[in-house]
Amino acid sequence: MVSTLVSALRFDGLADGYDNSRPAPPAAVIDVLCRYAGMARPTRVADIGCGTGLSTRIWIGRAGAIVGVEPCDDMRRRARQSTDAVPGGETVRFVAGTSAATGLAPASVDIATCSQSLHWMEPEPAFAELARILRPGGVFAAIDADMTPSFGGPAEAAFFALRRRTKALEAQHRPTAVRRWDKAGHLARMEASGRFAFTRELLAHQIEPGSGLRLVGLALSLGSLAALLDHGLSEEECGLADLRREAAAMGDTPVPFHWSYRVRLGVTPQA
Repeated sequence: MVSTLVSALRFDGLADGYDNSRPAPPAAVIDVLCRYAGMARPTRVADIGCGTGLSTRIWIGRAGAIVGVEPCDDMRRRARQSTDAVPGGETVRFVAGTSAATGLAPASVDIATCSQSLHWMEPEPAFAELARILRPGGVFAAIDADMTPSFGGPAEAAFFALRRRTKALEAQHRPTAVRRWDKAGHLARMEASGRFAFTRELLAHQIEPGSGLRLVGLALSLGSLAALLDHGLSEEECGLADLRREAAAMGDTPVPFHWSYRVRLGVTPQA
């Protein structure tokens, strides 16, 4: 739980930029999860580590009750603000909690999700809590976007370069004591937990409007880059200056950002 709280603090102060630049999961993911849950309209959906609610709001109109669980106050503030602006937003509530202690009642959730968040969570406590709040035959999904959208050109290459550079700089400088579990291992850890009767991986895709401005915002929403800048490294050292130049060269013409998602799904045992 301490690790989860430290990870949440990594994104403190980034909520507004995060909400404006990050992608929302595809609607097709909802359809698939409902199929596995055996119901067209879940009674309750819980989005754990919901951040600014990007992955919570997609359930508006598709579920009876929706709850986002998030330990970071700044993220919950933006989640509430953004959700209030959406028709049907009153069906969503946001609560303070962690993956190990959601505060939700036992067997009260049909579908639970972790979107862009499971890699920050201690696996065994998180899976134990998910098993506790999901009803028999309930569905859990870890939804992760490949965080570099596909759109072609020098700006995309500059974004890749920034991500490679920040990863190397993190290993060198260790600006924060945060543990991160590799996303590629999610499914194996789910299987090893013994909490799910069935697991598998799915792929999904989404196209959203993109721009150079959004690409820079996406970079600034990365906790790794924010930590390095706070640590005293320059934008030039981190590759952000190069990205800003290439993003500016894109001009104001919108471009399609193609996002790819990996969904690791688990179904709890039937009673």
